[in-house]
Amino acid sequence: MRFFCELFLMNRISAYRREWFFNIRGDVLSGIVVALALIPEAVGFSVIAGVDPKVGLFASVAIACVTALTGGRPAMISAATASTAVLMGPLVRDYGIQYLFAATLLMGLLQILAGFLKLGRLMRFVSRSVMTGFVNSLAILIFIAQIPQLINVPGVTYVLIAVALAVIYLFPYVTKVVPSPLVAIVVVTVVALVFDINVHTVADLGEMPTSLPAFGWPQVPLTFETLQIIFPYSVALAAVGLLESLLTAQIVDDMTDTTSSKSQECFGQGSGNIVAALFGGMGGCAMIGQSVINVTSGGRGRLSTFVAGAFLLVLLLVLDDVLRVVPVAALVAVMIMVSIGTFSWKSVVDLKRHPGTSSIVMLATVATVLATQDLSKGVLVGVLLSGIFFAGKVARLVRVRSELSADGRVRTYQVEGQIFFASAESLLKSFDFDEPVATVLIDVSDAHLWDISAVGALDDVVLKYRRRGVDVTVHGANEASAGMIDRFALHDKDHASMTSSSAH
Repeated sequence: MRFFCELFLMNRISAYRREWFFNIRGDVLSGIVVALALIPEAVGFSVIAGVDPKVGLFASVAIACVTALTGGRPAMISAATASTAVLMGPLVRDYGIQYLFAATLLMGLLQILAGFLKLGRLMRFVSRSVMTGFVNSLAILIFIAQIPQLINVPGVTYVLIAVALAVIYLFPYVTKVVPSPLVAIVVVTVVALVFDINVHTVADLGEMPTSLPAFGWPQVPLTFETLQIIFPYSVALAAVGLLESLLTAQIVDDMTDTTSSKSQECFGQGSGNIVAALFGGMGGCAMIGQSVINVTSGGRGRLSTFVAGAFLLVLLLVLDDVLRVVPVAALVAVMIMVSIGTFSWKSVVDLKRHPGTSSIVMLATVATVLATQDLSKGVLVGVLLSGIFFAGKVARLVRVRSELSADGRVRTYQVEGQIFFASAESLLKSFDFDEPVATVLIDVSDAHLWDISAVGALDDVVLKYRRRGVDVTVHGANEASAGMIDRFALHDKDHASMTSSSAH
């Protein structure tokens, strides 16, 4: 037993080492690109949450570094995000930032609990249409988020964005050794400095931190009243954070043709948020935009995620003078590239080719996200519609065939398909209760009864015939269906009661 435990541990260590060091150059360079792209996002999300820029920046550092160590999806980037920031504003406004730290701490604990409960498995209920809608709506939101940086700015800003986009898309034809987004940021920064171009820079986004964050427990009363205040926020933050993180993990799985542990990712997100809260940061989750930047720039391992967080800290505290002169136009160009690359253009063509229900689910997901600015609401609407359409499709597959005996006294019904709440009514309509027969045989050997609605429909059929004096027998039920009938059916109990009364 000890040998197998040691072998398992060695295999896990070996796999973990491979996840860190199999792509060092690509991971380091892509991590640097992501660190630069995180800055305007983190600052913007801090404003949404109603806190200082340093709260979002320190959160991005902590969450990225910790999830690199503990997450279940290598190369995925997690940091402060808009989907969680929008939920924090009312809490900060009404109770103050310390309550935000406390809510973030509880958020992390709830996410770790979700990992223990294996809630990551719920991802299998998210259909491909919902995933496509999620990706498309996020691409649109990323582009919309850049619009403020394109309004009321000097005309040369558009020239710099065009130059950056040209470098991003053309430089890979020269070499792919260095990520083209990083080259674009350097080129645009040098051009702006050499020609003394007056455009918005990172320094204009907000005040940057000048020292390391301090460790500290949230300064809130440890009372039940405090728990009542933060618990609803923490539950919402944990749910939204995990939903977006697990969806992003699935997208990175598809982009890299690899698999990831969704339950471990719950642990990773939870631990990242706990550390962020203890070092004065806000809660966050996975970021599909930055994750796409990381993967398209060559990032594949945990090192890329760690470098993104660590280099962001270096930028803030050591290279802040360099960081401040980077034109926002360069970062906007990178995010536009992400928006274009994230959107599934093929899905537009597939609208006519795919089943109508799939297209409706995808479009409803996009419409809900754009209307509410909330990715989680869009996904929930998409999953709900997928479930409704699937139930309707399965319900239509129910078929009942019948055959009358030669003497006209026995009618045999052959039931086929899945019987549940959506198909129960169809089952009822398949029987002729006014037919003058003495016996009805109902064969359910090719059917499956899924719920009490199915059992209730079968009850209705049997009892209606018996009230007309017709002898009814149900046979052929599989083990699971028979168990449902034994537990919940009334017709057997009613028949036994009537038999007992007749004997008396």
